[in-house]
Amino acid sequence: MFERNALIELRQWAARPGHKPMVLRGARQVGKTTLVDQFAAEYDVYLKLNLEKNTDRQLFESGMSMDELITTIYLLNNQERKAAPTLLFIDEIQNSPQAVAMLRYFYEEVSGIDVIAAGSLLENLIDKHITFPVGRVEYMAVRPCSFNEFLGAVGEHGLKTAQQRAAVPAPLHGKVMRLFNTYTLIGGMPEVVNNYAEHQDIISLKHIYETLLTGYRDDVEKYSATETMRNVIRHILNAGWIYAAQRITFEKFGNSLYRSREMSEAFRTLEKTMLLELVYPMTSVVVPLAPEPKRSPKLLWLDTGLVNYAGGIQKELVNIPDISDAWTGHIAEQIVGQELLSTDNLFSHKRYFWVNGTGSEAEIDFVIQYDGKIIPIEVKSGHNSRLRSLHQFMEKAPHDMAVRFWGNPFSIDEVVSPKGKRFRLFNLPYYYAGQINEVLQKNI
Repeated sequence: MFERNALIELRQWAARPGHKPMVLRGARQVGKTTLVDQFAAEYDVYLKLNLEKNTDRQLFESGMSMDELITTIYLLNNQERKAAPTLLFIDEIQNSPQAVAMLRYFYEEVSGIDVIAAGSLLENLIDKHITFPVGRVEYMAVRPCSFNEFLGAVGEHGLKTAQQRAAVPAPLHGKVMRLFNTYTLIGGMPEVVNNYAEHQDIISLKHIYETLLTGYRDDVEKYSATETMRNVIRHILNAGWIYAAQRITFEKFGNSLYRSREMSEAFRTLEKTMLLELVYPMTSVVVPLAPEPKRSPKLLWLDTGLVNYAGGIQKELVNIPDISDAWTGHIAEQIVGQELLSTDNLFSHKRYFWVNGTGSEAEIDFVIQYDGKIIPIEVKSGHNSRLRSLHQFMEKAPHDMAVRFWGNPFSIDEVVSPKGKRFRLFNLPYYYAGQINEVLQKNI
């Protein structure tokens, strides 16, 4: 298995004096367990619990003291309790509210043991009146592999470094774009990336996608206690993939007969599982980022590879010269949105887009906050004069920076809007979406 970039953040966490237990958040199968297993190789002692197992879960439900609990954990892992760099990993912690509550005592009473917890559907604990100890844990999001990680997985370590630094030489643009198109096609689920890196065979990935999708659908029973809600969630997981990167309405979504209230609840439940995100618009062009939840959201899924497979459009993307030409540009927007999340591992990281609040149809694909400014991002090719929505945004904005992602090499255009506003348009190749902050910093 290739090395995840999140290892760097885990090392930084472990090196900080007085660090708190780390809670990894992420959808199923994004590689949380594998990430920790890799990190554990840097410790002398590795203690591992999986709270899907009754034996492991009952440890936290037995009422024993912390000292007794730790001694028992060592014994269960066939390890000797000793003073040595030690990592304790509590996997699937959502299965035990008692284990969640005890995380604070690992921070307050235990020294010499680094603690990482991970799980899916952690919000389900709210229904059990248990919350994570406030101020006693840290959080990190684990998401599908970024394009940068994909480059490392397929052995392109030089390009990985160059792309990470936003310093890909112009003569290599074509090669990197071909690699990015492959990444867009297969997505970033770790098992998929690892299999492709080993076999270079897209067809052989079919069984992995099927297993992943089946697993998500089988989890429906865990998402809701009512049969109606389970049916609505099943509908979304069956019919919702083709709406990737599109604005949606809850009422009768996906040609169903479900009402807005039950569809909205189902979407928000799936959002908690981190399988998807409802991305809401904003109308302001100045900080702070202020989404408007009463307006219709845009649907972005966990992973573009799953979207392509479940939506039956993989063949459309094979050997396509520009991904913005596929599926009316929605796949390009999905993958750029996915890469924008890879700029950090903050669980609180949300994506936004912009609409003109005057009632016009003007819409900007994404906006980000950078250096106290709201930067508009368009995901499309085309002549500068045709970027009408971008012009409308920039005519209102108190700055002169805008971004366009496309299939061409990096460049900066000086653009004049119809009303005479001059601004710089940063034209970035798709493969720099995860490095947008570095690009802006280097060129401002």
